[in-house]
Amino acid sequence: MVTLKNEQEIASLRKAGKIVVDVLHLVRDIIRPGVDTLTLDTEAEKLIVASGARPAFKGYTVPGVPVPFPGTLCVSINDEVVHGKPDRDRILQEGDVVSVDVGVRFEGFYGDAACTFPAGDISPEREALLRVTRECLERAIAVSREGATLGDIGHAVESWAVPKGYGVVREYAGHGIGRKLHEAPQIPNYGVPGKGITLKKGMSLAIEPMIMAGKEAVRTLKDGWTVVTADGSDAAHFEKTIVITGDIPEVITPWD
Repeated sequence: MVTLKNEQEIASLRKAGKIVVDVLHLVRDIIRPGVDTLTLDTEAEKLIVASGARPAFKGYTVPGVPVPFPGTLCVSINDEVVHGKPDRDRILQEGDVVSVDVGVRFEGFYGDAACTFPAGDISPEREALLRVTRECLERAIAVSREGATLGDIGHAVESWAVPKGYGVVREYAGHGIGRKLHEAPQIPNYGVPGKGITLKKGMSLAIEPMIMAGKEAVRTLKDGWTVVTADGSDAAHFEKTIVITGDIPEVITPWD
């Protein structure tokens, strides 16, 4: 069931969102060639705990995956789309693109956002992938107004990425957020304008385009978590949490 948030609940979402933004800024400043992904995770967790919050992803379980997620962050590199596990042996290389997804729980409410960062200088092709994926997010947020539909959001992403030769991840989607990390509705990154449920004032949504440089197919590695592009092409992931307020949504995690 989709829940509509009141002003007090939206204020709580803002607090959780502020911590998420602080973590993404911290990680952005640490990412560089030679840094291992567990260091990113450790520093993020320190900040989350110091802020009085707790990591939302650490220990997260899903049916069919026997091992809970081990990290505070999802850190996905190059062809890894989402849910990459932090690892001391995973060292960032010059030219990598690093997708960082962070979630926190603070005072009973969740915050969630993601960015893809360059490690050093990246290729023009990777720069273009990051730019288009971020533009997909901006376009999706722009249409997220009261009276619009979920199909409008998905179409905003798909119609921008696909004509440029990129693939849209269809197996994973954005979601509602609030007292739970994942609430209704699911928010696909594809759709038909005017279709799907109608957006209402007070809906809180995590919109997250996941775009691939290659074909629209993904697979999950044997660890049960890490999702990669099936053809080995690069992927990017940008996410913000918003609240529907009327004509212009409020961005709860304004990391830019």
